Amino acid sequence: MDLVPAAAAPRIPVRDPHGHALGEFPVRRIYCVGRNFADHAREMGASAPASKAERGNPVFFMKPADAIVTDGVVPYPPGTADLHHEVELVVALGRDAPAGLLPVEDAAALVFGYGIGLDLTRRDLQAAAKAKGLPWDTGKGFDHSAPVSALLPAAAVGALAPLELSLEVNGQRRQASTLDQLIWDVPEILHALSKLYALRAGDLVFMGTPAGVAALHPGDTFRARLGGLLQLDGRIALPAG
Repeated sequence: MDLVPAAAAPRIPVRDPHGHALGEFPVRRIYCVGRNFADHAREMGASAPASKAERGNPVFFMKPADAIVTDGVVPYPPGTADLHHEVELVVALGRDAPAGLLPVEDAAALVFGYGIGLDLTRRDLQAAAKAKGLPWDTGKGFDHSAPVSALLPAAAVGALAPLELSLEVNGQRRQASTLDQLIWDVPEILHALSKLYALRAGDLVFMGTPAGVAALHPGDTFRARLGGLLQLDGRIALPAG
């Protein structure tokens, strides 16, 4: 017998390309990739690799599974005066990875589908932690910090490289890039994650953001797009409570 009520797993709607409901995707974990577009790395004051040989290792962090927002309504979070948007491709895993290191060539078989999301960031808290050499979890892993669209099955999305990832805030374009500009692509990221974690069905991976990150304020509306396939509409509401 449970001694306290057990929270239900967060779930994301799954649609076909025509918008018909296919079911729900239960979320287990949310992995995030930092500095996966060269232009964003540079705007954050970091160096960007000039070639694949200079890439080093990806930067990873995590958000709690219940940080997802599926209705688009994001209360302005506490503890910050500088909430930033980061539009990202979201990868949903539908199979467990085999034990041990996941070969790059086998990684695509784990992918169930794709979405588009925002990695919301309390930039002032992140910057203060970085300046002191401290972990910056509070800047990334907070309530309502992962708005995400419905998912499309991978077969309905096809090749990722030519697709454009974009974000508009209050009708003005702020971020845009094609996915061929990723420093590490999806199979490479899954391979790298498998060195550190046991990847499982239900995991999400936020793949990193292009340049153009900026502040969001209560009352702002946003529209994220992945080509003509996926769209996420939302707004920043007044603080909860």
